Amino acid sequence: MMNITIWSDFACPYCYIGETRLEKAIEELGMAGDVKIDYRAFELDPSAAKEVTGPTSERFAMKYRLSLPEAEAQIEQISALGREVGIDFKYASTLYSNTFDAHRLMKLAENKYDYATVQRLNTLLFDAYFTKNLVLADHKVLEAVAKEAGMDEKEVNEVLESDRYADDVRFDEREAQMRGVRGVPYMVFNGEFSIPGAMTVDGLKSALQRAQRRIEAAEKAASKEDGERPHVCGPDGCQLI
Repeated sequence: MMNITIWSDFACPYCYIGETRLEKAIEELGMAGDVKIDYRAFELDPSAAKEVTGPTSERFAMKYRLSLPEAEAQIEQISALGREVGIDFKYASTLYSNTFDAHRLMKLAENKYDYATVQRLNTLLFDAYFTKNLVLADHKVLEAVAKEAGMDEKEVNEVLESDRYADDVRFDEREAQMRGVRGVPYMVFNGEFSIPGAMTVDGLKSALQRAQRRIEAAEKAASKEDGERPHVCGPDGCQLI
């Protein structure tokens, strides 16, 4: 089984695009049952307010020191990349707010639910922000998204009204910092090599194939060598297998 660790934020357009491209690459290679994704938290702006403070275009222009028309043009270019992979991408009308509680919700899913639910919640949170243009800091929004993903409403509410899983989120962010991660998405394939940024589908397919070759080489090295059968020891003694 191949493991891909991804640091991302639900308010990051390239994260949604990059993860969607990765899913497409996995599907095209017929590797859906051979890959497990480990989602890690990364806040683009940990100090972001829980209330929406202004239009995305104005925030984008200020952040990157662009004129408003320049900002709007770049936002549209990013949205077009999202639409290319089938996302009804509405970046221009997103409602930017703090994403910490959304990440805590993901940690609940990872700790208490199956992998399919985790994947579903991850996609629904991105969709809530970039397609439905909802406020991810709003607990009612998060509760509705979690319910759609198949999570228990009472448990979700209890987590959101507490600080549970806050340490898990901060652990992810500290690990990213130790790795020198300054931008997301940031993908690590089997703990061996990393890909910063949203690569193309073809680029991700190459990365998947490279990781798969390494797995196969390791399995081959661990099995028969020079025609000899490997030795193992267990509760019943040692034997050839």
